[in-house]
Amino acid sequence: MNATGRSRPGPFSAADVELISRETFFERYSRLHVLHLRHRLFRGGWSRQIEREVFERKSAAAVLPYDPARDEVVLVEQFRPGAYAAKLPCFQLEPVAGAVEPGQDPIEVARREAREEAGCDIRAFEPICTYTVSPGYSTEIVFTWCGLVDARGVGGLHGQAHEDEDIRVHVLAFENAMKRLVSGECQYALTIIALQWLALHRERLRELWR
Repeated sequence: MNATGRSRPGPFSAADVELISRETFFERYSRLHVLHLRHRLFRGGWSRQIEREVFERKSAAAVLPYDPARDEVVLVEQFRPGAYAAKLPCFQLEPVAGAVEPGQDPIEVARREAREEAGCDIRAFEPICTYTVSPGYSTEIVFTWCGLVDARGVGGLHGQAHEDEDIRVHVLAFENAMKRLVSGECQYALTIIALQWLALHRERLRELWR
């Protein structure tokens, strides 16, 4: 609290943080930094100097393919080592997604990944959201859309061999996808976010994409 007994007004931003130094401990596909910093406090004044590990990772573009005529969603299944290390189900059902390289348009990345990972051509995009994966330690951002597709004939095995991708495609009736969501089978945040968004906007999309 300040002298008036109230917390500092107004939103805080990066201007309320002082970066003292940055150390890089690992650099490969991703980077691991340790930031030495301090930040303004809601009650006024500044925090003491603190150290925080930050995992610097590329942003990602994701799309949930949806066929409104057949009321079906397309999800892909692949091995996820992070889930394996956490002793969670490590073959996850998820929307199509891929890393965004510097200078690339995220929506074009999502379009390309839909072809490569699921054999889908996205005919229209509807934005879902842009979110941070784990803002406490990671820089990763995910740009997420729902995509209009014709799901007839979609399925099979896909992926880029030179990227060690081994992907199985699932075409699920909307109600089946919702059952998997409600049962807790879907444990990947991207899948949960995309399917919950579709549940809220499904009727609007079926009218829009009729």
